[in-house]
Amino acid sequence: MIILVVGSGGREHALAWKIAQSPLVKRLVCAPGNPGMAALGEIRAVAAADVTGQVALAREIGADLVVVGPEIALEAGLADALEDVGIACFGASARAARIETSKAFMKAFAARHGLPTAAHRVFETADEAATYLATLTAPYVIKADGLTAGKGVTIAANLAEARAAVDDCLGGRFGSAGARVVIEEFMTGEEVSLFALGDGETGLLFGAAQDHKRAFDGDQGPNTGGMGAYAPAPALTPTLEAVARQQLIDPAIRGLTTEGTPYRGVLYAGLMLTPTGPRLVEFNARFGDPECQVLMMRLESDVVPYLLAAARGGLADLPAPIWRDEAAICVVLAAKGYPQAPQAGSVIGLPDGVPDEGVVIFHAGTARREDGALVAAGGRVLNVCARGRDLAEARARAYGAIDRVDWPEGFHRRDIGWRAL
Repeated sequence: MIILVVGSGGREHALAWKIAQSPLVKRLVCAPGNPGMAALGEIRAVAAADVTGQVALAREIGADLVVVGPEIALEAGLADALEDVGIACFGASARAARIETSKAFMKAFAARHGLPTAAHRVFETADEAATYLATLTAPYVIKADGLTAGKGVTIAANLAEARAAVDDCLGGRFGSAGARVVIEEFMTGEEVSLFALGDGETGLLFGAAQDHKRAFDGDQGPNTGGMGAYAPAPALTPTLEAVARQQLIDPAIRGLTTEGTPYRGVLYAGLMLTPTGPRLVEFNARFGDPECQVLMMRLESDVVPYLLAAARGGLADLPAPIWRDEAAICVVLAAKGYPQAPQAGSVIGLPDGVPDEGVVIFHAGTARREDGALVAAGGRVLNVCARGRDLAEARARAYGAIDRVDWPEGFHRRDIGWRAL
């Protein structure tokens, strides 16, 4: 098979790394890719959301399957355009991807199909939002409606912070993604990520993980796209997972089909494990980042048949995926200033060879200078991932590898996995 992976981050590097291990694959192309992905396959300089360019590339190489990593490509309609030319795509249509690309749509969808989630209201003016906030008690949850790369959610400790977050959204910080703001009930409990594949008819559970959104140790600082993750997530017991599937995953996939937007790709449910059971925080139309990295580290099965079945149909004919009897962890190394103003261009020195047993370093925001130096080119720059017999061993291996990375201009959390440990 010839497979095209769309995207350039750590999630896409992890997918390409796992896909490249499949005996079914004879050619792997990544667009736009990154320096780490260049060791796995061909790199083409086509932006992820360049629908015309990606379709042309897929046709040029004779792709049997296109695997779409980032949500921006789905929102742009890449899956739809590939379907129009008869190329199988692992990724949701633009209409189905609204389950992520519009929080207001997701909330209305949840109400239509009886999915347990937080109470909410949607506003387009700051005055109306302020009036509603005055009826609530702290803490307050403020979300930009559209895609913000994980930076559009504020948990405000007081009314002043909540109003400032609303003004931030509606005032243009996130462009059109902040034209509407969602204010919702604050839910308490542990938050976990549950993944399922859909082929338009069937849903198949595909692992779970727990991530860390805050920038600094102790869950302090601003929200980010994710500073680390680990799997399995002990908080999501088999019983809770079964409840989440019955009450959230299966009804969502059925609901999207009945509404004329059959879901093909990965459905990511962010769950809050409340005292009354799992409740939906959000849906995403792609693998989590950095959750995807730990899933790929633990996945024993060949990933390609699952990606292909989700794109073409036939998930019901596949067995449940096999997972390694090991824990996996991912620690994100970010550029100083992230998430507000990450500093680009600093040189990164990676250790020679494999840092330790079961350790993989995925590139998330890197570039090569003309002189060959590896430099930071994004907010989240590297993902240091490791497996171990248990989470403690995996974490020790990951941090041991990080200590060998020469990058003074970066920072990372030292407490990834603390909830489980």
